[in-house]
Amino acid sequence: MKNKFTFSCSFLLFTLICAGERISLWPEGKIPNFQPQQIAATTKEVKQPGFKREEHTMPYLEWFDAPAEKNGACMLLISGGGYKNCCDWWWIEKVAKKLTDLGYVCVSLTYRTPRPQGLPIYQSAWQDGQRAVRLVRQAAKERGFDPEKIGVLGFSAGGHLTVLLGTSALTPAYEPVDTLDQLPCHVNWAVPIYVAYALTDGLTGPNTRGGDAIDAKLSDLFKFDAKTCPMALFHGGTDSYSPNGSTQIYRQLRRMKIPAEVHLFADRGHGFMGDPSKGEEGTAYDNWLDRITEFMRQMDFDGRLDKPVDLMTRYPNDEDRSDYRKEPIWPTGRMPDAQPKQCQPYLEWHFPKQRKTKAIQIIYSGGGYGSNKPDGFEVTPARRYLNEKGMTVVTMKYRTPRPQGGLAKHTTAWQDLQRSIRMVRSQATKEGLDPDRIGIMGSSAGGHLTLMGATSSKQKSSWAIDDLHKLSCKVQWAIAIYPAYALTDGANGTNSKGGNPYDARIVPEFAFDLATCPMLFIHGDADGYAAMNSVKCWEQLRQMGIQSDLHTLAKRGHCFQREAAPGTGSFTWLGRIWEFMNHKGFNH
Repeated sequence: MKNKFTFSCSFLLFTLICAGERISLWPEGKIPNFQPQQIAATTKEVKQPGFKREEHTMPYLEWFDAPAEKNGACMLLISGGGYKNCCDWWWIEKVAKKLTDLGYVCVSLTYRTPRPQGLPIYQSAWQDGQRAVRLVRQAAKERGFDPEKIGVLGFSAGGHLTVLLGTSALTPAYEPVDTLDQLPCHVNWAVPIYVAYALTDGLTGPNTRGGDAIDAKLSDLFKFDAKTCPMALFHGGTDSYSPNGSTQIYRQLRRMKIPAEVHLFADRGHGFMGDPSKGEEGTAYDNWLDRITEFMRQMDFDGRLDKPVDLMTRYPNDEDRSDYRKEPIWPTGRMPDAQPKQCQPYLEWHFPKQRKTKAIQIIYSGGGYGSNKPDGFEVTPARRYLNEKGMTVVTMKYRTPRPQGGLAKHTTAWQDLQRSIRMVRSQATKEGLDPDRIGIMGSSAGGHLTLMGATSSKQKSSWAIDDLHKLSCKVQWAIAIYPAYALTDGANGTNSKGGNPYDARIVPEFAFDLATCPMLFIHGDADGYAAMNSVKCWEQLRQMGIQSDLHTLAKRGHCFQREAAPGTGSFTWLGRIWEFMNHKGFNH
């Protein structure tokens, strides 16, 4: 519950404040760049009968009720509204409830709007934001949280302000007005939600081309100084405020080796959140708040990061599988580019006890194209999870180690994958399954192979050996888990710089042809096979109009799922697969 508005003009004698109290940001008469046409009020307040503009000139903080059990951290919540108003009060309250239940002290900022005259559109809000952080830090002892555990979360224009607070704390937005301004105004982490105004076309112009133009650059307003903090960025794939703003911010954080996450949701615009009344529950964008709390848990901002749990112990058996069979991929003596030192490829069909969808998921492991294990941690848990959901799963063992004789590392594996897709398609109908609902999924080198299968299905990996070759090897979706080998530095060089430089390019074997399907990417932010592998491919798909999902996981490396702490994204990652399928309708 929020209580009656009260002003405090003194910040030097900070007494214990009751939960729900509103606190003005500035001493009377000392608001920097005061403009009488601006107000500080939410759209909810403005719509109330009897609202008087002249009584709402002072920007303010509003503290939510304290949690029953504090975790020592505080979240500053900031509305969006194009810097024209503060309109996200409903989402602010929803987020505050979620985080308060988890032990966070929550406070919201209502800054001055509409946009100031004769100044940048963000200027007065930025001034209010820096002052708000100082006031929050001053309140830490009385409110019961650590002054170095302050996070900020904002929507749209509030997301832009959130990035400013997270990257540019060493750049003063205003001249000091009292001793409070001696306190630092940095935040310790930031969560920008569909950040607006992040890109420019060229160095100074506004972003008018959706962030796809080659000269679209990250705004130089963001200084990325020594106090720049970890971030989790969220964006819809069709947002008119380009999601490339979030990927560009993420790229810069990676250059600085600052832990970060980026979560991108297919087919979602500005304000991507799901609406259960429209049947949008159970989707990635409906569960976005969980992704926020998982990020903060992984970073241990709440002080509750548990010991990691082995993934295989969570999916120990095949109790949800009713039937199983194994079959070779190639007829005897007909395997292309057969090499004596490679293993024999095969398929395994795993049918669920209770089939709930006619879709089929093909899964295979990584192994650097040196080996692959269809019964290992990169395959078995996902297979068992999807069987439990009622989906038929086919696992594949492809030929390894890498072929010799001048062939590319992936050549024989790609041949096996294309053949496998055709085999599954040829048998789907007789199994009561849909031959036009087939997805592929692989990890690491298997993620590279997944990208080969998804982007290059019109390319021939081998000559036809029988009539099966007449069937399409196109898939309807693909899931790439920490894909390796996806980028080069320049046209021909290997990717040696983490995929961060602007000359990092997607490898030429990915054709991104007209049959390329929607994809889901999940990648550890600290992976030696850079998360930019996934980000750059996601950007390419978006540029083609192919809407996909992407999730990176802070502080997590290669094989992030092998061991993971409960309550983190690397623990719940299998849920992203089902959410993606739900949204796209593949599993219906």
